[in-house]
Amino acid sequence: MDKTLSRDGTTIAYRRQGVGPPLIVVGGALSTAASDARLASLLTPHFTVVTYDRRGRGSSGDGGPYSVGREIEDLAALIDEVDGDASVFGMLSGGALALEAQAAGLPVDLLAVYEPPYTPGPAGLLYKARCTARLHRLLSAGDRGGAVELFLTMTGVHPETIGRMRCAPLWRGLESVAHTLAYDDALLGDGAVPAERLASVTARTLVVCGGFSPAPVRATTHALADALPRGRHRTLTGQTRDLAPQAIAPVLADFFAKDAHPHQAS
Repeated sequence: MDKTLSRDGTTIAYRRQGVGPPLIVVGGALSTAASDARLASLLTPHFTVVTYDRRGRGSSGDGGPYSVGREIEDLAALIDEVDGDASVFGMLSGGALALEAQAAGLPVDLLAVYEPPYTPGPAGLLYKARCTARLHRLLSAGDRGGAVELFLTMTGVHPETIGRMRCAPLWRGLESVAHTLAYDDALLGDGAVPAERLASVTARTLVVCGGFSPAPVRATTHALADALPRGRHRTLTGQTRDLAPQAIAPVLADFFAKDAHPHQAS
C-alpha cells in the first residue's frame, strides 16, 4: 500500500488502482481497505479507485486524541494525492464522514452515500445515547470483544451468528480495530440528521438505501436526501445493510460517469 501524511502527521495507508477519474471509497465501521477490495475491483474499469485504512485501522496510524476534523483532514490528504479532484463514495458511517467533509469545504463535486446510520426521532436519539454510553464503558474497561458485540447487535446481527463469529479467525481482526468504533460513533453526533450542516454540502449527492433495509433506515435516507441542496435518492431492490458490491457498482459507475459529464446524460 502507498502512504500519505495527514495534516497532524498521522500516516494514512491507501491503495490506488484502475484507470479514469479518481473515486475515493470511504469504508464504514470496522472496515479497512481490504474490506472494499471487491467493490474497487468492479469499479476499476471506469475509475482510478482509492481505498484506504481509516485512522486507527490496518496500516494507518492513529494520532490522538480523535476528532472528526482529523478524519476530514485524512480525506483531504487523499484528495491531494489524486491532484485535488475526486468523487467520493461513503458506506454507512463512512458516508457520514464524506458528508461532513464536503460540508467542511473539501473539493468534492460528486458524492454518493449508502445508509449513513443516523437515528433521528426521540426513540432513536435515546437509543443512540444509551449505546454511546455503553460503548465507552466497554472500551474504557478494555473489553474490545464486548464493544464489537455491541456494534454487531446494534446492526441487527443475530446473537447465534455473533457467537460463531467469536470463534472464527476474523474476530481477532475485528477486536484490533474495536477502539475505532468510538470514532464512528462520534461522526454520528447525537444521531439526528445534521440538516443545518448538510445545508452547506455543495456536491451533487446520491443517497442510496436497500429495499430490504428496515423502514426507519429507508425513511432516514429520504430525509437525508431532502436535507441536501443537491440531493437525490435511490432504493436498491433486495439490498440490506450488508450491501452486495455487484449491486452498487453499476449504480456508482452510472452516477459518477454521467454526472461528471451532464451533457452526455440521456
